[in-house]
Amino acid sequence: MQLESGKAGMSMTESMKLVANNKKAYHDYFIEEKYEAGIVLHGTEVKSLRMGKCSIKESFIQIENGEIFAYGMHISPYEKGNIFNKDPLRVKKLLLHKQEIHKLAGKSAEKGYTLVPLQVYFKDGKAKVEIGLAKGKKLYDKRQDIARKDQRREAEKELKLKIRG
Repeated sequence: MQLESGKAGMSMTESMKLVANNKKAYHDYFIEEKYEAGIVLHGTEVKSLRMGKCSIKESFIQIENGEIFAYGMHISPYEKGNIFNKDPLRVKKLLLHKQEIHKLAGKSAEKGYTLVPLQVYFKDGKAKVEIGLAKGKKLYDKRQDIARKDQRREAEKELKLKIRG
């Protein structure tokens, strides 16, 4: 299911619990499209995810043989999990419709495009990952973003001083 750009895509009736967020992706890439995918997990991984033990900072997504996989998504072993724990960095299969996978495969094959996980969350009890079709930022783009944030911060600071004074 494709999410609209710029919107969270969540209504008030849907329950959503954020587990992990990839802020670095917004710094390093221009996010052009967002998709929501399910994650194939094993028992203790779900319990660990519910406790918030997940990191997607260094992870990336690849399409192989018509299937989509997340690499480097770290889900810490469940403390009470003994022999049933899986490798924390194992490759996780993502669930998307076949036409969405074909569309993403075509777009990610274009020069400069990649697929990055943006956030991991529970939606109505099911583990989901938000995937972004991203284009890499150049160094000067990052500098422009930082300058814009600094200007906004300064303006807010001046506004607060005017309101108080």
